[in-house]
Amino acid sequence: MEKAKVYFTKEITPESVVKMYEKLGVTLPGKVAVKLHSGEEGNQNYIRPEFVKAIVEKVNGTVIECNTAYEGARNSTEKHKKLIENHGWTKYFNVDIMDAEGPDLVLDIPNGKILKENFVGKDIQKYDSMLVLSHFKGHPMGGYGGALKQLSIGCSSSEGKSWIHSAGQSKDQTKIWDNLPEQNKFLEAMADAASSVVNYFGKNIVFINVMCNLSVDCDCCAVAEDPCMKDIGILASTDPIAIDQACIDLIYNSKDPGRDHFVERVERQNGRHTIEAAAELGFGTRDYELINVD
Repeated sequence: MEKAKVYFTKEITPESVVKMYEKLGVTLPGKVAVKLHSGEEGNQNYIRPEFVKAIVEKVNGTVIECNTAYEGARNSTEKHKKLIENHGWTKYFNVDIMDAEGPDLVLDIPNGKILKENFVGKDIQKYDSMLVLSHFKGHPMGGYGGALKQLSIGCSSSEGKSWIHSAGQSKDQTKIWDNLPEQNKFLEAMADAASSVVNYFGKNIVFINVMCNLSVDCDCCAVAEDPCMKDIGILASTDPIAIDQACIDLIYNSKDPGRDHFVERVERQNGRHTIEAAAELGFGTRDYELINVD
């Protein structure tokens, strides 16, 4: 597999997000889903709707989300809709909670390492293409969160999230947290789930990672650590594995004083294994060319 192209700019503005999308030379067809993280109640680090307004309008997209599998303000459709409104998303966008009504869409994963099927919000079937717009940061369970997490945990329904977290043992969110699997099985289950969404959209999917507010915690944390590193930039690619690998490399090669704290979180959870497992599944490559964009 030849090297993937990953575009990079240090400029973090709404306009530069659009510029990075345009650099890909791809026009997403039909009805476009924009997968992003709307932020848990109390979280201070998530990317705000005003920042992504220009890119959502550029692709004429619909913001999509799914309910969570843990206690909080997003684990039921009623609560989630209220929080999305409180966070200002509905002021600018149509927002589709894809698993608001069942049944889930089941995506087969014939070559999955752990999972042989993935459960995603059924409304994904409304869309012809997808822009995966990820806030790259740390994560308490996955080590880091980027494009692969958005594809897997992000696109899965509430039951699907339980299925991934339990490495295919249970879809019951009340049972999974007391009996979590060995860590690498969870990470490989994420890679499996991510592959199914990429395969579903084929060539009609692109990825943008925004490396700002670099906390070791996810936007799903109601009480998250403040960022430990300075902002780095925006990356764009048609390859979800390459873009996450590039972000990890930028972190590891950073001279920022907070770099060690961030890397400790990634390594404590063996976070890079998700990228390794995804590459073995073959829906992208870890080999990339980083192309600077002025």
